[in-house]
Amino acid sequence: MRGIKRSLVRKSAAPAKPDVTEVDDRQEATPPEFRRATAGAGSAWKAGAVAQAQAGLDEARQQLAYDILAGYHVLEIDPAVVTDKIGSDRRSDWMEQREFLEFIDSIRDDGQEMPVLVWPEDPDWQPDPIDPLNLERIQFLLLAGRRRTEAARRLGRPVRAVLASQKRRTGTDDTFEMLVFRFRENDEREDLSAFERLLSIGEMYEELSHASPEKVKAVDFAKRVGVHESIVSRARAVHASKHQILNAFKNAYELSFGELQKALAELSTQSGAERKSAKPKPKKLKVIRKVGSRNLAVETGGGKLSIKTTGVKLGQSELESLGDLLAEFLEKHRSKDEAER
Repeated sequence: MRGIKRSLVRKSAAPAKPDVTEVDDRQEATPPEFRRATAGAGSAWKAGAVAQAQAGLDEARQQLAYDILAGYHVLEIDPAVVTDKIGSDRRSDWMEQREFLEFIDSIRDDGQEMPVLVWPEDPDWQPDPIDPLNLERIQFLLLAGRRRTEAARRLGRPVRAVLASQKRRTGTDDTFEMLVFRFRENDEREDLSAFERLLSIGEMYEELSHASPEKVKAVDFAKRVGVHESIVSRARAVHASKHQILNAFKNAYELSFGELQKALAELSTQSGAERKSAKPKPKKLKVIRKVGSRNLAVETGGGKLSIKTTGVKLGQSELESLGDLLAEFLEKHRSKDEAER
């Protein structure tokens, strides 16, 4: 079988080289305005990308600042800049208790799970718009989480914290609001004994009464704090008798509500008996004068004055004259007493 003649097979043509003169002519034909516009296209895209990235970064910073103020973002704060103005509602020796020492070991091994609640000391504080997490020279007030803060202090590590709401921070009763935050957190965690709980409620009532220009009603206070109205009077009694209870009952922090009620009744009975026994009896004074053959006895005691004699017959006018004489004497005596006071 004959093959195809070579002369019939077309050789693949090599690509034609562009005519340099033609290319140059096309470039010269391009308007200079168009060449200038297209020459900066890469730079404009790059500038737009940078601006878009900067806008995204600014938005992220604003969101972070908002989250910090709203209490959504956990901060790491040096315990040294956290001030505890109201103290603990626990027993005074809570730092030496075995439970707290074991709590420190737990924080050391497992870390701090629940953040503490704080306020910035300056109520108008705002996070840095460039670096919202920069807390240098910012002071905080501790509301709840004293054990966690003290544990972090002893371990030499930052304490994890979130900002509590400042909606009710008016300046007039800030201390009361701080006490409420402290109580609610411990109460919700069922972390207070009966004695500690009643003490805390009583302290809140006294603080609000001190800060309020008007008398605080138990029902209004109970609603604001979130407790039953019936417990307010007991809490006030426990707070008022705190030192007496601690002196009389060494296990005061282990007493139940019922046992505390009996303790209060017992202390009230003892106080009543002491007041009764200590009440001085009114001293009686008596003067006797001779009037002829008769005796005239003038006696005073307990704020009362009595005049006694026998064999005297007085008419209405004589009795009125005697009354006027006594009234004049008593009036002079009263004026003298008032002048000496």
